[in-house]
Amino acid sequence: MSSGVPEGQAVRRKRPAKPQFTQTMLILEAFVVLFATLVAYGLRVAEPALVWGVGGGLAVLLLVLSGWVGRPGGYVAGSVAQALVLAGGFVVPMMFVIGGVFVALWVFSLRVGGRIDRERAEWDAAHPGAVGP
Repeated sequence: MSSGVPEGQAVRRKRPAKPQFTQTMLILEAFVVLFATLVAYGLRVAEPALVWGVGGGLAVLLLVLSGWVGRPGGYVAGSVAQALVLAGGFVVPMMFVIGGVFVALWVFSLRVGGRIDRERAEWDAAHPGAVGP
């Protein structure tokens, strides 16, 4: 009886989609925050140390949180970080738009990533030992 796996080929474990999508969003967002920090610095909206402390700190926070998604509280912390990025619009108004786009992408990543993971689990349960689609 065949299991659907060619002989000599190991079954490769799939990386979950939800953490992969949300990590990507947080890393991309960190770069956007870094560029917004450069804008705030160029516009001289506050003292340079304050601009770089807040903007650089938020960029580093987003990078750290990208490693925490998938752990308990990781998605909640990422959602809180979305609110912080959106609040950057009070300093650089265009961040309301850019932050809003990232909030939408974050919600999309959570929903679609979770759905993909559920569908993969269903497929794996229906086809034990088979290489996924």
